[in-house]
Amino acid sequence: MSMAGAIPEADFFGDTPALTETPTENKGRVGRGRLGEWALRLAAWWVLFYLFVPLVVIVVFSFNAPVGKFNLIWHGFSLDAWSDPFKYPQLTEALKTSLQVAAISTVIATVLGTFVAIALVRQRFRGSEGVNLFLVIPLTAPEVVLGSSLLTLFLGLHWSTGLTTIIIAHVMFQISFVALTVKARVRGFDWTLEDASMDLGATPTRTFFRVTLPLIVPGIIAAAMLSFALSLDDFIITYFNSGSTVTYPLYVNSAVKAGLPPQIDVLATMILVASIVLLGVGTLYRRRRVEI
Repeated sequence: MSMAGAIPEADFFGDTPALTETPTENKGRVGRGRLGEWALRLAAWWVLFYLFVPLVVIVVFSFNAPVGKFNLIWHGFSLDAWSDPFKYPQLTEALKTSLQVAAISTVIATVLGTFVAIALVRQRFRGSEGVNLFLVIPLTAPEVVLGSSLLTLFLGLHWSTGLTTIIIAHVMFQISFVALTVKARVRGFDWTLEDASMDLGATPTRTFFRVTLPLIVPGIIAAAMLSFALSLDDFIITYFNSGSTVTYPLYVNSAVKAGLPPQIDVLATMILVASIVLLGVGTLYRRRRVEI
């Protein structure tokens, strides 16, 4: 037998021979993989359970039979609260105020935040890094700090706290969410489309409204929905700058001591259903745009 025939093929070419796994080692690796997969699934289901149980409780207790001032114990299924969801005028007025604040502040923050995002991505100017830093500060700073700082500012300017100061405070932190959300969308924009539009004779204004804006609308809608939800449920910043104005979160906080009627859960369920519907409509709109 020649020496070349005695050398393994892998060693002849300078490679290390492949190691073969025994059936026992292979089964052990598959078993560990399945165990990790089941652990991951269990953790995911536990997180979902933790997130959705409070929502389920609110929906269920909106159908609770009203007995006493506090809707904390299940007394039986009833549609009495749903038959008159606006039974308490103060609660209804607080919800209207929250919706008004959220709508106005969202419109202002969406416009300003969109322009800021486009400017940061489209233009290069001195101080852009500082603007990016200032956008992150409202997201990382505690709401107690933001609320107390704004209150100090308003008192220093001798402004009476109320609806106007609440809107200004909400716009302050909403702009950051809108700008960062739209910024992520604008980064993937093909700016050569604007050049092509203007080469064909379109003005910059016409190019923005006919080319740029339609392509970034999904990001703007997502940012507006996020900022609207954040404004609707904000408590700490609103508490500092509300004055005598009562929003829905402030009313619920005060009602914990005086009484929790089932109408609170009914209105919360209405808001939840409306949010799900809007989210579904937005998802269908994005899918249709992708298909087109």
